[in-house]
Amino acid sequence: MKYVLDTNVLVAAVRSPAGASAEIVRLTLTQQLHVMCSVPLFLEYEAVLSRPEQLLAAGVAMADIANLLDVLAGVVQAVEIQFLWRPQLRDPADDMVLEAAVNGQASAIISFNQRDFLPQAAAFGLAVLTPKQFFQGV
Repeated sequence: MKYVLDTNVLVAAVRSPAGASAEIVRLTLTQQLHVMCSVPLFLEYEAVLSRPEQLLAAGVAMADIANLLDVLAGVVQAVEIQFLWRPQLRDPADDMVLEAAVNGQASAIISFNQRDFLPQAAAFGLAVLTPKQFFQGV
């Protein structure tokens, strides 16, 4: 199965290294979880994780985020955007997640904001799971 991670999952992973999101990122980094990402979505990851307030809240340095992103870039499958599906959702950042998932033929999007993706994701045959639901096998 192939997945696309919403930016909020990465933020939660950095802020809470013992949580479900952090485990999803660990599985991704060790290539036990097949995660896909487009260039625009990866740039969103970088922009959000690099914000001073995010660094402060997570108690990490920019070098730590740069290292995480470097390793992540090496293990995610790049998705080339063939078809633009925008706008589908209220938030343009969420549109990038949906677009990567649709173009990459993902099985699901992992996000804390399920309602932001529904019903549009379902129309493309995509499940939207929270990190907890991912581990529960929902």
